[in-house]
Amino acid sequence: MKQTITAIIQARMNSTRLPGKALMKLGGRPLLHHVFERTLAVRGAERVVLATCGGDDNHPIIELAESMGISVFIGSEENVLERFYLAAERFGGDYIIRVTGDNPFTDPELADHAVELAIKTDGDLFHFTDLPLGTGVGIVKKTALVAAFHHSDSPHQREHVTPYIWERPDQFRIVQHESGIDNPFPNLRLTVDTPEDFRLAEIIYSNCYRGTPFPLSAVIEFLRKNPGLAEINSGVVQRPMTHSSA
Repeated sequence: MKQTITAIIQARMNSTRLPGKALMKLGGRPLLHHVFERTLAVRGAERVVLATCGGDDNHPIIELAESMGISVFIGSEENVLERFYLAAERFGGDYIIRVTGDNPFTDPELADHAVELAIKTDGDLFHFTDLPLGTGVGIVKKTALVAAFHHSDSPHQREHVTPYIWERPDQFRIVQHESGIDNPFPNLRLTVDTPEDFRLAEIIYSNCYRGTPFPLSAVIEFLRKNPGLAEINSGVVQRPMTHSSA
């Protein structure tokens, strides 16, 4: 039986480290436009959903999503697991592609490959182990997401989507796989959480974006030719699990 796939993008306007980043321009378009565009390019995804929160601040990103043909679910701001779960319940899907709104370098082809491997291995949770932060996606089986929602009992498990699953490898089939990408920058950050992250993203987009999503390989090739650029955000410390950004 063919497995159905839904991509859910978790995003909101509030950001403690870089307020308003969702609408900051990369290559002449809002950051979140690129996240939407790249998610829509994932061939295996039959539905794409924005899971966001209520409030006037979020109206612009809701309007952007709807203008691009993306469905919208409005849920809890703090309980991201609940928001994600209820969006999956409403829109369905045997497997869920989890995308976060601060990742304008999510690679559609790698996401497709991740879906294929998740289904092939019957994984409850799948991810690539060797991709730069902000370029991959997580693949979650719907049954595992349901279990996480009903049994999570710690704040960090509700502020994020997958900790309950990660913390129980005896209960869930967690599959980690190498992508095969040749990446000479092992600590490369390609997420946007700080001004330094945005500056790097801005430079990459100004050089690589030509109106359509470009692959991770193009980013790596550009950085190979300009290796000092990867130092722009190398000092950024990734926030601990207790903080939720989307």
